[in-house]
Amino acid sequence: MVVGIIVGASIFVQPSVVTARMPTAGGALLVWCVAGALTLLGSLVTAELASAWPRSGGVYVFLRDGYSPALGFLWGWAMFWSMHSGIVAAIAVVAARYVGTWIPLGDAGTRAVAIAAIGALTGVNVLGVRQGSAVQAALTCVKVLAVVLIVAVGFIAHPRAAPANAPDGSATPSAFVAALVAGLFAYGGWHMVSYAAEETVDAARTIPRALLVGTVAVTALYVGVNAAYLRVLPLGTLRGSTRVVADFADATLGGAGAQIMAALVVLSALGAMNGVILAGPRVYLAMARDGLLFRRLGTVHARFRTPHVALVAQAVWSSVLVATGSYRALFTRVVYTEWIFFGLMAASLLWLRRRPDYRPVFRAWGGAATPVVFAAASLVIVAMQLVDQPRDGAIGLLLVLVGLPVYWIRGRAPSHDSSTETSPRAVLVDEGP
Repeated sequence: MVVGIIVGASIFVQPSVVTARMPTAGGALLVWCVAGALTLLGSLVTAELASAWPRSGGVYVFLRDGYSPALGFLWGWAMFWSMHSGIVAAIAVVAARYVGTWIPLGDAGTRAVAIAAIGALTGVNVLGVRQGSAVQAALTCVKVLAVVLIVAVGFIAHPRAAPANAPDGSATPSAFVAALVAGLFAYGGWHMVSYAAEETVDAARTIPRALLVGTVAVTALYVGVNAAYLRVLPLGTLRGSTRVVADFADATLGGAGAQIMAALVVLSALGAMNGVILAGPRVYLAMARDGLLFRRLGTVHARFRTPHVALVAQAVWSSVLVATGSYRALFTRVVYTEWIFFGLMAASLLWLRRRPDYRPVFRAWGGAATPVVFAAASLVIVAMQLVDQPRDGAIGLLLVLVGLPVYWIRGRAPSHDSSTETSPRAVLVDEGP
């Protein structure tokens, strides 16, 4: 899940955004390394919190128990209406557009294929955790192999490196930060594995291991594939490319580049989308269990042991966003706000560690420095968005804050008593004794 959700279509797009801001190949690779290091810090924070509270909901639970139910509700509110549903819609449209490489679709056909993909993957995840995770594992293995092959082609099958470009100016701190923000978005989704904690065997230990191994693996893949891009394509070409992997394939394998690119993007998009579809409803289930959403959303299927109502609700809203095209505005305006929650989540460790009832199985390495550095990075990302796009940034923040009146109208959350929760493995796990 960690690798499959992070490695989506963005690694085939974002390298041009990063290199556009960096004057040298070495500087671009440094950005990918630093972005991976910061993602590792976020994973360490999430790993500690998940080992302390291995419950369905992940970030929602961390914000609810670390701060207040209101903050947890705002996270879930933004997730359903924009962040996660918008991600599902956006990825589905990307996959459908690349299916159009083989079959002419047109706008209506592209939307129909995207909605069909959402429906199919939702159906798989309704049928059971085993089925959803099997699809996730298969798609992840295929696309990781594809990324490894890109690296191999770049360094082995393509014997001559591209001519080195003279540095185009010098990297300013603001340019480096802008490139870093672009790189970090390609690492997005690392936290979602924590949503399904109650369906994970020995979650308090398994999720930290998954986060750490998965994040390190993705960083190695990203640095390797960008080194391959930079070896084959001149820096100037890479900066202006809107289809990086296709240009790479054209340069190494000839005219089949477009077909290869389409296959890679479709596989990567489907793998990332399946992971998001699997993870998101676990948050809505936890919120419904706490009385913050309609109880029906917390229903677990009697046979398949999955939150089928929440899965279907997410699919319906994501499909509406695809059909209307409104996911673009929602997603681009609201997605940056998740970093506000990430920063708050990291900062909570500074006082949670002093609470006698806080007993994590795993402790984030680096002491107080880890949450402080990650919280500061989150603040910089939010500030960059507000400075670069003040109108969209303000609208996005307002859309999230609209959830507060809804929370108050709902009568606020009842006090949460973890002792009354049904055994997670009795409720959700789709397996035998």
